[in-house]
Amino acid sequence: MRRKNICLIFIKNVDIIEHLFYYISMEREREELSEEKKTEYRTAGSTGEDAEENVESNIEESIEESIEESIEGNIEGDAEETAERNAGYGCREIEERKELPAAGPRSGEALVKAEGGELPVMEKLRILTDAAKYDVACTSSGVERKGSGKGMGNTKLAGICHSFSADGRCISLLKILFTNYCIYDCKYCVNRISNDVERTAFTPEEICSLTMNFYKRNYIEGLFLSSGIIKNPSYTMELIYTAIWKLRNIYRFEGYIHVKAIPGADAEIIYRLGLLADRMSVNLELPTAEGLRNLAPNKNRTTILKPMRQIQNGIVSSKEEVALYRHAPQFVPAGQSTQMIIGATPESDYQIVSVAESLYQKFALKRVFYSAFVRVNEDKSLPALPGGPPLLREHRLYQADFLLRYYGFEAKELLSEERPNFNVLLDPKCDWALRHLELFPVEVNKAPYEVLLRVPGIGVKSARRIVRGRRLSNLQFDDLKKIGVVLKRALYFICCNGKMMYRTKIEEDYITRNLLDTDNKRPPQPDIINGREVTYKQLSLFDDVTWTRKKLADIR
Repeated sequence: MRRKNICLIFIKNVDIIEHLFYYISMEREREELSEEKKTEYRTAGSTGEDAEENVESNIEESIEESIEESIEGNIEGDAEETAERNAGYGCREIEERKELPAAGPRSGEALVKAEGGELPVMEKLRILTDAAKYDVACTSSGVERKGSGKGMGNTKLAGICHSFSADGRCISLLKILFTNYCIYDCKYCVNRISNDVERTAFTPEEICSLTMNFYKRNYIEGLFLSSGIIKNPSYTMELIYTAIWKLRNIYRFEGYIHVKAIPGADAEIIYRLGLLADRMSVNLELPTAEGLRNLAPNKNRTTILKPMRQIQNGIVSSKEEVALYRHAPQFVPAGQSTQMIIGATPESDYQIVSVAESLYQKFALKRVFYSAFVRVNEDKSLPALPGGPPLLREHRLYQADFLLRYYGFEAKELLSEERPNFNVLLDPKCDWALRHLELFPVEVNKAPYEVLLRVPGIGVKSARRIVRGRRLSNLQFDDLKKIGVVLKRALYFICCNGKMMYRTKIEEDYITRNLLDTDNKRPPQPDIINGREVTYKQLSLFDDVTWTRKKLADIR
């Protein structure tokens, strides 16, 4: 009893207290079960230590079963438990709120229940998480909003599902669709109206309940919510707004929320939702307007770019208001992002990178995500993929995207009309360096920061450390290795105090062969005979050699 009192003195967090009482109740159940069921659980013919072991094992099994039932009951809780929890927070029912959208939660939930049927919540969760797996545009990088202390959760250094946050943590995000019903017939989408798939929909209350229960169990850091289209875009956005409003104001959830804005929805709904969400995104779907017309006839580029521009203007206005009034509401503080499907249409890498560069410059996007096309539908308009989804191409586009955002590159430097696609063997940075060998080797103790960023094997952090470190003393190759430079690639392009790490030839073929040879940790050294470097080259009968009489005379 003394130990429990000491714990309660230091515990201030409501979640920890709830878990403590939950643990105490489980211990009491264990003790009662041990006394009442001891005789029942004893195995006939066993005595002494064997009997006690059987009793303990049976008690453990019954306790585990009760815990599993408790967890499932909490996730699939009924409306009475939800109402009691809301009353405990001191909040009124959502129908009494004037801030709610015109559709209201009753009409929205009635429609969703009619559309989604009476499936259990866990079955809906299975269907709608599987339907959301093709959407990759979810991230919370860059938001630093703290919790108020009155609610639950915060976005301090938060991240995305199975990715790394700003402080290096790998954290998770509940990624679901509000519904997989859809009135559109996009040829590449698994949820299109012409597909015969299992359909369902959450209610706003179920979204809130799932998010809170998963968060309390430390399964997630926040919510990513997208949706198919019910009736029309504005109506669907109102349902999503209702769920997010309840989550913020009734459940007091202050964690990270990323919501997909649906093109064609009313601008007022998008604005109100932007005041509640940390990040919003509008899917560009395909790189060009022509591809969109062919594969998504219900969508057009103008409708997609309109909410992008609205969100961009809202972010700018919000920053100006916060600069004047510190407590002014923030509009989409983590910025906006978008997604493009790669491989469904015949655009080149140069076209895709150019579109991404234009989006960064004109709409101030935080991220452009690339999703390798997966053929989930049988349609003559879709390309055949004998080798599977173009994952390597997706990887190269992500590498180029980082070069655009952090390394000062431009799309026309990486690719051109003559070379429209990336090298499948080398990353874009190495490929660029091999085509500009006249700029290398770079003296790391003197080169500007912008030049260091263009050296293969040197990243943003390494370049900053080099600039700071060389103020104190001249850096050597051992120092660069400690700093974090990948010398296996960088040694062909840098020198320290005028000397390269090994005897290296600045030739494209030579460097390419060594970069692709992953087994050797250092380039092969030339043979030295009598103090003279001897090189070898494979002869070929197909060398372009023109023998003239003058050359033959010289040989004679």
